[in-house]
Amino acid sequence: MVVQHSLFRTKPVEELIAASEGSKALKRVLKPYELVLLGVGAVIGTGIFVLSGVGAGYAGPALPVSFIIAGLVCVLAAFCYAEFAAMVPVTGSAYTYCYASLGEIWAWTIGWDLILEYAVAVSAVAIGWSGYVANLLTAVGITLPAYLINPPGIDGGIVNLPAVIIILLMTALLITGMKESARVTAIIVAIKVAILLLFVYLCLGHFDLANWNNFMPNGWEGVFGGAAVIFFAFVGFDTVVIAAEETENPKRTLPRALIATLIICMILYVVVAAMLTGIIPFASLTGQSAPIAFALNQIGIPWGAALVSVGAICGMTTVLLMNIYGQSRIFFAMSRDRLLPSALSDIHPVFQTPVKVTLLVGIVTAVLAGFSPLRLVAELVNIGALFAFMLVAVGVLILRYKSPEIERPFKVPLFPLIPILCIAATIFLMANLQPATHIQFVIWVAIGFIVYFIWNYRRTCPPVLATEPRTVAGDPEVPG
Repeated sequence: MVVQHSLFRTKPVEELIAASEGSKALKRVLKPYELVLLGVGAVIGTGIFVLSGVGAGYAGPALPVSFIIAGLVCVLAAFCYAEFAAMVPVTGSAYTYCYASLGEIWAWTIGWDLILEYAVAVSAVAIGWSGYVANLLTAVGITLPAYLINPPGIDGGIVNLPAVIIILLMTALLITGMKESARVTAIIVAIKVAILLLFVYLCLGHFDLANWNNFMPNGWEGVFGGAAVIFFAFVGFDTVVIAAEETENPKRTLPRALIATLIICMILYVVVAAMLTGIIPFASLTGQSAPIAFALNQIGIPWGAALVSVGAICGMTTVLLMNIYGQSRIFFAMSRDRLLPSALSDIHPVFQTPVKVTLLVGIVTAVLAGFSPLRLVAELVNIGALFAFMLVAVGVLILRYKSPEIERPFKVPLFPLIPILCIAATIFLMANLQPATHIQFVIWVAIGFIVYFIWNYRRTCPPVLATEPRTVAGDPEVPG
């Protein structure tokens, strides 16, 4: 008997869709406008309210250009995601798409990568949320002790308690149901967008072109470096496709919601970044944990700074909610495919949500947020997201040529140019990240391979028996 194993075994699209209609299927409750609001809620948050100061340190006044570059890379990736999302409208995002196009080992790799992206993104956003809350409380006369708002090793910190608390609260909200979470998200998104527009209005009378005299102090290298760092600002748009299995008429609404989310966020980011670098010198923004609020204080509008802090808290709250959602649904999809313990894909009979996996994500990310510094986790999220975008683009190319007969309600325009550009752009931005980030990412992927081969490979890859008979000289045929 000849035993063969296939690391590159793909899962047919029909089988993936069938799994989304079985006993472990999620309930379709989201309407098209709710999907766009979830997308905006997942994107606008820490990237603009916190990391814009870090980006200014790289790009200088050319920060809006960095946002445009990062946004265009995401648009390229969004077209690739949209083709898959319309074709395979089930939860799992890049993990599911790689399973359909590249095979199990790559599906596991991207799933492992998405664990890094979402879990670490939750931690980064929670850390930024904690910083804004602490600053706002200080402004009203309440000072939290340093040991409760910092991780170990920073300013005598023991644990970042506000970050832990907000993650656990968002986890509890997600457990109660997706419809309830969408309603809360819609309200908070309206508040944070209104406050960003207010910031732009307040800046109009203080904009000084002299602050743009040295527009690219670090040249294009600084602009691309800034784009690589603030790419974090766009991470989360793929949450729209993660919600595929919980969306009404996903084949039509998903591509539209995906593109609409990115266009709305990109316009807001570019305008806000232009105002931010135009009202004060960019050098003063470097190192600021709340750069937008800081800028308004510098031009003498403290009440505006307080409102921006409220907007930042609202923005990061929805980003937290949607990233915890994204991580839990990735785990859910992997569990349903038996690449993780099957118990994690159990649906609660009352809430109709995957309670076990949501609790697991909430607890793990709360611990990570309580004990990790911001910059480390932000760059790890960027490289994880860029790697995922690259593999999705590769998957679109492969599946177009491998299975051209599959119905595609949405097709990537200018094929194969856009997927190829997406691959090149994501590799380029990854190259502009810090060498330490590359090393940490490689270590994480290596750990993933070890886990797969030790546990998952033997557990999920049953042997395929060769059908050809095997003969030995002088012996009768022995069936294989």
